[in-house]
Amino acid sequence: MLLSASPWFILLCLLVGAGYAALLYSAKAPWSRAVNYALAFVRFAVVSFLCFLLLSPFLKSTTTTTEAPTLVLAVDNSQSVGLFTPPAVLRQATQGLTQLATALRDQGYRVETQTLTSATRPARPDSVRFRAPATDLDGLLTTIGEGYQNRNLAGVVLLSDGLVNQGRAPQYTDYRFPIYAVGVGDTLPKKDVSVPALTYNRVAFSGNLFPIEAEIGYDGYAAGTSATVLLRENGRVLQTKRVPLLAGRRRTKTTFLVTAPAPGKRRYEVVVEKLPGEFTLLNNQKFAYLDIVKGKLRVLLAGAAPHPDLKALRAAILQNDNFDLTTYLPGISPLQRQDFDVAILHQLPAQNGVGAEVLAQVKARRVPALYVLGAQTDYGAYNALGTGLTVTPRGGQTDAVTPVPNATFTRFAFEEDALRRFAAYPPAPVPFGDIRLGAGAEAALWQQVGRVKTQKPLLVFGGTPAQRQATLLTDGSWQWRLQEAVEHDDRPEAYDRLVLRTLQLLTQNANKKRLDVYPTQDAFNSQDDVTFGAETYNAIFERIYGQQITLSLTNEQQQTRTFTYTTTEDGAPLHLGPLPAGLYRYTARATLGGQPQQDRGEVLVQEQQLEALQSRADHNLLYQLARRSGQRLYYPAQFTQLAQDIRKAQYKPVIYEQEELKDLINLKWLFFVLLGLVTVEWATRKYSGGV
Repeated sequence: MLLSASPWFILLCLLVGAGYAALLYSAKAPWSRAVNYALAFVRFAVVSFLCFLLLSPFLKSTTTTTEAPTLVLAVDNSQSVGLFTPPAVLRQATQGLTQLATALRDQGYRVETQTLTSATRPARPDSVRFRAPATDLDGLLTTIGEGYQNRNLAGVVLLSDGLVNQGRAPQYTDYRFPIYAVGVGDTLPKKDVSVPALTYNRVAFSGNLFPIEAEIGYDGYAAGTSATVLLRENGRVLQTKRVPLLAGRRRTKTTFLVTAPAPGKRRYEVVVEKLPGEFTLLNNQKFAYLDIVKGKLRVLLAGAAPHPDLKALRAAILQNDNFDLTTYLPGISPLQRQDFDVAILHQLPAQNGVGAEVLAQVKARRVPALYVLGAQTDYGAYNALGTGLTVTPRGGQTDAVTPVPNATFTRFAFEEDALRRFAAYPPAPVPFGDIRLGAGAEAALWQQVGRVKTQKPLLVFGGTPAQRQATLLTDGSWQWRLQEAVEHDDRPEAYDRLVLRTLQLLTQNANKKRLDVYPTQDAFNSQDDVTFGAETYNAIFERIYGQQITLSLTNEQQQTRTFTYTTTEDGAPLHLGPLPAGLYRYTARATLGGQPQQDRGEVLVQEQQLEALQSRADHNLLYQLARRSGQRLYYPAQFTQLAQDIRKAQYKPVIYEQEELKDLINLKWLFFVLLGLVTVEWATRKYSGGV
């Protein structure tokens, strides 16, 4: 027991208790002397202890716990392990892991199993199913390291074929725990022909020729052998090529020139026909997914004055061949009277009426517009445009902000990589003042001031279906593109995607549709959750909610599935879950205001086929990974040696001691003891005739 005051105060507590008891029981009493002494002692004890509690005494307790050493069995449950490891070897490996786990538990170890994909860890290694569509060994090992941080992690037994197709190279990463690698798969070269990659532009213009370049990989075939490569669409062969497999090389290329058909989404298939003795046909095909468009979108980039933003926006737009850009600055060159599909108005409307001719043309032709606000913006004129946003600045004050995506915005998605890049952007100035969203407007980005995420909009979409409009509340976004280019090898992808998707959204379905249903991404992978967004409008094109929509989805085999969905104010999308690869056509129907409405479109689901691209195991990677952590590479027949090496390492339990300080006054049982003593004293006095 410890005190927060000097121990000499205990004597004072005893004196107070003794004085109180003497004062109360020194007079003549109607009970016996023995009872009087007993009552005086009770009063002395209670008062002294109450005074002692005023000294804030506390108890110090020590709790000791012992944590056994933990060994994690990390199983690479990717498809390549199941496809290319001989069944007998794979069975020997998984059973060996199970026996190793049993033996180590008998020796006092704690053993857990973890895989690439398991949200819940499998109970036994021999119950693992090898179905993961991709392999990220670094992600698996990093997750284990983070999950067992500050715990007694003895090591990791990694069962893998060494084939990695996602994440960082694990052999060059330092992990803070020993790694015992167990190699499976087959390292012997086999006769095989594959299509590792296709190179093509994802957008092509109707009627134009576009190339699809196919990379052909091969192994085990003598010089003079030729492969037949087909280009197909919906099972129909479009072109056939004979490609010689050259000696001394393992890769070659061939190019198909295709005439783009009518606008729409297209899926082309490149297939290598089977060669004699070929080991597997799983990697003999690959798909190209294209969006055939009618023509280039004409973009007007107009500014009140020269500005770094204009160069950044121009560079982002020119990354996409689907846009035809015209730049205009008032007083420098005349504005051509032509039709534009979308306009970017930088600090327009401006003070002193600069750029009025541009605003007049945009208004007259109802051109969708992106307004970029800045120091030269005339906010009174801007607020009169009906963009869905009103900005009332307080003088010339600004806030320095970075972008934060709105989680409820579903018109387009923000990738995980984009979120990390946004967080590293330098702050940009926005007007400080009263910023309000109007009816039907939606924020895609919020403002973050320092570390505080606010609900003030930074990028807003509004306007009407007849003229869609967006607003970016900063003229400092050029810093974002510059910073991203410096940090990511001149590849400011997040900034460019944000600009292009904003323009695409402004020009998408720019007609008076009362029902607008759309996929939230240009294309999905076969492992993704396919999601759709939907918007419904009344007769005067005001956004309405709570409307039931029926979505019919038809695949290439003309099989149809039907889903129902109700629009909500939070913009929650319709989740269809993962779908098999292919081109799907959808029809959405709803009854709005008693009138039937319909919308149609297409969605692409891509098959990555990562695990079938390479059949030869990479045990050299596993060797380097194990050696870097001070261990070695084992094979399924060497589990006995592995168990012995783990025992020789003599991993010990860790003993943790935890000290806890508890105030004595917080012990509830003391209250009841004191209450009992006072009750006994009172009852005795009452029974013996006292007051």
